[in-house]
Amino acid sequence: MDDEDVPFITTPDRVTVAMLELAGVGPTDRVLDLGSGDGRIVITAARRFGARGLGVEIVPDLVARSREHAQRAGVAGRTEFRVQDLFDTDLSGASVITMYLLPEVNLKLRPRLLALAPGTRIVSHDWDLGDWQPDRTLTLEVPEKAIGREKLSRLHRWTVPARLAGLWCGAQGTALRVVQQFQQVSATLAQGGEQQGFSGRVDGVRLQLLGAGAAAWAATAGADHLHIDAASAGLPLQVGQRLRPAVDGRCPAATADAAG
Repeated sequence: MDDEDVPFITTPDRVTVAMLELAGVGPTDRVLDLGSGDGRIVITAARRFGARGLGVEIVPDLVARSREHAQRAGVAGRTEFRVQDLFDTDLSGASVITMYLLPEVNLKLRPRLLALAPGTRIVSHDWDLGDWQPDRTLTLEVPEKAIGREKLSRLHRWTVPARLAGLWCGAQGTALRVVQQFQQVSATLAQGGEQQGFSGRVDGVRLQLLGAGAAAWAATAGADHLHIDAASAGLPLQVGQRLRPAVDGRCPAATADAAG
């Protein structure tokens, strides 16, 4: 399927605003609307939220209409509309991606969405991303909705998680093994033959984990490290410490169980 098979269905204005609010759009954002139709999401993002935006749409008449609407709204300088297949579009420059596509199109896009910079926000109207569960879902009553019996719109938001799966190494033989399924994380922290299990989630670059009792810690993912932001007393982690990816699958001085 290509995006010529995706029908153009107008998004009601209040749903458009709710999508942008759910994404937390602001003046520093660049919004990319995939299958932008008449341009209303990109135009609203620029006019009401001060963002910059790009809309891609395969139908030339809709792109021409979008450009006219942007001119009339006074936001032509902060918006762009292209006649383009959404699967040929570079997604990497966007901080927010919006879409109202079919379920199978969403799933085809999912690997590219997951590969975006951690912290990129994605909002989809009605359709989800399979077993990548949304961080939040908002349901609106929309009596004027053109399709569906329920006259409801379900808006789903995801934040692209940092990719943390694997083995991380710290000082004094500390080793952290992370298993990740989208934003859900489980981890084993080991030092000197002692191991502790944790579970939690990653929200963009922010990792938070809980273990047995009151054991808890948090970290921020950098390009090549995990920076420890907080840690319960008694854990082999200190605030300000950095964990680095293992080299050749092992940590120096780590236990065989932790590094293996």
